[in-house]
Amino acid sequence: MAFEPLRGEHLLWLVNGFLQTLQIAALVIPVATGLGLLAALAGLARGWPLRATVGAAIALLRNSPLLVQLFFWYFGLPALLPEALREWLNTTQRLPLPGGFALPWPSYEFLAGMLGLSLYSAAYVAEEIRAGMRGVPPAQRLAAAALGMRPWQVFRHVVAPQALRIAASPLIGQYMNITKNSSLTMAIGVMELSYASRQVETVTFKTFQAFGVATVLYVLIIAVLEVLALVVQRRFPVPGGRR
Repeated sequence: MAFEPLRGEHLLWLVNGFLQTLQIAALVIPVATGLGLLAALAGLARGWPLRATVGAAIALLRNSPLLVQLFFWYFGLPALLPEALREWLNTTQRLPLPGGFALPWPSYEFLAGMLGLSLYSAAYVAEEIRAGMRGVPPAQRLAAAALGMRPWQVFRHVVAPQALRIAASPLIGQYMNITKNSSLTMAIGVMELSYASRQVETVTFKTFQAFGVATVLYVLIIAVLEVLALVVQRRFPVPGGRR
């Protein structure tokens, strides 16, 4: 049997799925980074209730499967919401704009997938940032305090710049995981790249072509992030590390 490449509509499905994957990654990465930074800062709080609460949340997110968490946000959370809100979430919505224009509101599948993936990833990002903070020598903090700097100034001018340099490469590794883990959102109906490749394979029976193209596209994203990691390592070397 001759090898038949994908064409037309089926290839377009994969392109649309690829764009959806990029969209998920582009939204989840900054959200997870922001939440992870807040969680890492909460770990420095003086009050133990906040530290204990954040620590318990991170442990729960890190030690339960992402797929289970996605199912909870998609199937479990709506059961706790009022019926009218559930109906609104499961119907197509448009966001009105001035001038009579409107933007399509994301589907609940997309929102649930983004929420679940963001919280799950934030738990790992928090640990990477916290490890970066621990990598800053305590003597530098004491020296900054001896110079009269306030705690927030010590963090901003001494701890944060070095911590981010130390955590930069591990964070990019987490961003790679976010991109790959986005494939699990297909389980709740998000039409990203894995979903599209499965759809193409089901319709055309071209298993090798469908999943081969999807694999190449995933590798392309990861390769770009790998190059970014190398650039960051050379542009912002870790103090005391190899250049």
